[in-house]
Amino acid sequence: MSKTAGEGCEILVPFNERKPLDEIERSLIKKYRKKIWTKFIKAVKDYKLVEEGDKIAVAISGGKDSMLMAKLFQELKKHGQVNFELEFIAMDPGYHENIKELLIDNCNHLNIPVQIYESGIFDVVDKIAQEYPCYMCARMRRGSLYSKAQELGCNKLALGHHFNDVIETTMLNVLYAGNFKTMLPKLKAKNFEGIELIRPMYYIEEQSIQSFTQSSGIWPLNCACMVAAKKTGNKRYEIKELIENLKKNFENVDKSIFKAAENVAMDSILGWEKGGVKHSFLDAFEEE
Repeated sequence: MSKTAGEGCEILVPFNERKPLDEIERSLIKKYRKKIWTKFIKAVKDYKLVEEGDKIAVAISGGKDSMLMAKLFQELKKHGQVNFELEFIAMDPGYHENIKELLIDNCNHLNIPVQIYESGIFDVVDKIAQEYPCYMCARMRRGSLYSKAQELGCNKLALGHHFNDVIETTMLNVLYAGNFKTMLPKLKAKNFEGIELIRPMYYIEEQSIQSFTQSSGIWPLNCACMVAAKKTGNKRYEIKELIENLKKNFENVDKSIFKAAENVAMDSILGWEKGGVKHSFLDAFEEE
């Protein structure tokens, strides 16, 4: 279901009325404990994403993923045993006024003290990215968020990428870029010293996020970009459809794609790159 909020903007409308805040928060720990909360905690522990003394900038786009991530961090701070600080930031790249109002309303209802700042990225992308606006927009958004996090004295920036984003990125690289690269759970910013990017929703499947959003009655933003609406569709949607079709014959194909990045057999690949230096299996072959 959807509701229009200006040209090129779409709001995902849930099937249920918006639930009270205490009920939404309780559902994370109880109803969605196995599919969301436990997987969030597992990623945080497995990859050491939240540590003592951290100051984390939680990036909120207004979409279903980042809204859930914000609530998960609040619950972690409330129930966790690690001392850390949170800053909730939302970059306005040039949203339609109705979209911005919805973002503010959602954050108010969910008791998320968000700081909204303007960037004007949509206008810039519309002028310079004729073929691949989503790629350029993502890069510019990332840089803007890093800069804001640094300004606020944060040492980490949290993004709402989830399990499906990880496997789709892996397949995009294999099929379109001709390399094997995945989306890592954390990495150090190259141009912003002292800041790490973290992805605490790494294990959470998109279907669970959608279920939580609809059950909570939250109205998240879908793609509020007026630039992409005028361009061709991006390849990520094609990959998403491809994986869904593969799952019809092999139910756990998504899990296999995810595990592949953990089980790279270095003795059985043609080449690899590390630190900008390319290596070939022939290097080791000649030595043997």
